[in-house]
Amino acid sequence: MHPNSLRAQRLRSAAYHLDMKYQFGEDWGIMPYLKDFKLFRKGRGRKITHMLSTQDDFLESKIYIFDYQYKRGKKGRKYMQTVFFIESKKLGLPQFFMEPEQFFHRISELLGFVKDIDFEEHPEFSNNYLLSGDDEQYIRFAMNEQFRRLFTVEKDWTLEGINYYLIFYRKGRLMRESYIRDFYQKGMEVVKTLSVEERT
Repeated sequence: MHPNSLRAQRLRSAAYHLDMKYQFGEDWGIMPYLKDFKLFRKGRGRKITHMLSTQDDFLESKIYIFDYQYKRGKKGRKYMQTVFFIESKKLGLPQFFMEPEQFFHRISELLGFVKDIDFEEHPEFSNNYLLSGDDEQYIRFAMNEQFRRLFTVEKDWTLEGINYYLIFYRKGRLMRESYIRDFYQKGMEVVKTLSVEERT
């Protein structure tokens, strides 16, 4: 990718309309904040490009949208996705991982290799997603009804949360430049459902 590519130009425009800053590469040193997420421990050749960023007026939240790539396998297959990342004092999350549930997940659960946290009152949500983490009770508390209803409708997303940090993306999918505004709004909707205020 090149800083003067068509994608770069269009994302600069998207950043302007969202009142966000645009930077072609990752120069703000956020990788240390991402290292505990599963996504950022995969593969090699990890790279962040096309970073959009903003901070709220009360300095409570920092929000980033960026393209992230890494390589896996002997042939160096490249995986690329656009990621929404937020650091916010409005969160206070259990450590969790949520991804679209696949057939092999169900087999792994039957064999005892993975524990899927299901909600009997929201079977469609539980069928859509594999939700895992060590503190099941806290996860059930944090994943309130509003969150579960949202992801009964919204499918194919992957989320990871750790305390004040959350990432949100579709695995292996770069978002079209024209969708960045919607992606930002969707990310903020997810943050709202998971905020401490929504649990009280």
